[in-house]
Amino acid sequence: MNPILEKYARLLVEYCLDIQPGDRLLVRTTTLAEPLVREVFRQTIRRGGNMALDVQFEGQNAIFMQEAEGDQLTFVSPLYREAMEHFEAYLYIMAPFNLREDQEVNSTKVNLRQEALSGLQKIYSQRTASRSLKRNLCLYPTSASAQNASMSIDDYQHFVYKACKLFDQDPVTAWLQVRSHQQSIADHLNSCSEFHYKGPYADLTFSTKGRTWINSDGQTNMPSGEIYTSPVENSVNGTIEFSYPGVYMGHEVERVRLWVKDGYIEKWEAARGKEFLDRIFSMKGTRRFGEAAIGTNYDITRTTRNILFDEKIGGSVHLAIGQSYIQAGGKNESPVHWDMITDMTNGGEILANGEKIYENGHFLIS
Repeated sequence: MNPILEKYARLLVEYCLDIQPGDRLLVRTTTLAEPLVREVFRQTIRRGGNMALDVQFEGQNAIFMQEAEGDQLTFVSPLYREAMEHFEAYLYIMAPFNLREDQEVNSTKVNLRQEALSGLQKIYSQRTASRSLKRNLCLYPTSASAQNASMSIDDYQHFVYKACKLFDQDPVTAWLQVRSHQQSIADHLNSCSEFHYKGPYADLTFSTKGRTWINSDGQTNMPSGEIYTSPVENSVNGTIEFSYPGVYMGHEVERVRLWVKDGYIEKWEAARGKEFLDRIFSMKGTRRFGEAAIGTNYDITRTTRNILFDEKIGGSVHLAIGQSYIQAGGKNESPVHWDMITDMTNGGEILANGEKIYENGHFLIS
């Protein structure tokens, strides 16, 4: 056994998914993640669970989108349907062959596919919000991800494993400590209702009245390290520029700037990728925000063009256009949930009910 992958699998199965005897777990990934899948299977069996596997080969999605027509585009795997409706746990391991293969996909086919999956997506959102479906999103390092991050595969593996605290003697204990520390911050945020992101890139206010700030402690994402909510939909006002590149559906945008009034994005600009932004903002629910969040993982110190990591950068904040979080009390509905990130380490502040609680990338409360 690879010791680091054994640690990774134990963290995923024991801490993130909390597999119990009899639990049914669906793992979705690609053939590249086989070494990690093997260890996840071993840990699942040891804890008395049962594991089903849905594995994609290289180019599978591209072939499907090129060749599928009619009813094929609305076909949903019976295994996936059963898992979303009835399984106790779901693990998605990102292990890409090619991060650009979806760039030129026919938009009509994409829309049909999204519509076919929308019913299950709603069930997924409801069940993950209640934890009747324990889910986790994680990553197995591949050459495609390393290249996308402009890193060697060795450096990228080290980056991923460090962000997940796998070099700690006991990663489970390390994440329990994260949970405890972040919960005290989330409790303070939940005692407030009016927030102001201020700094070189932001002058944005929003309300969280009736909403919940959630402690993202590694159970639903690995790595994690953020505290997030869904702002009151019509409460967001001001401007924000996202200093980090944004990537969605294989398209990259840079220096996105948004102007917002009463929760509605009235205007947008981008140094690169504005045509793609125009396309996204024509879709249902994308001109309102589904999330406001604060990144707290200080082992993640740079952007890698992977939102699983980039949104957790310690000293950053992010907002997501589109779909809200049910568990936070959000009500906006959209087929899109796109996180965009900005740096707060050089003059950034967060005010809560008029009190400065955050400065230059760090909380002033604990």
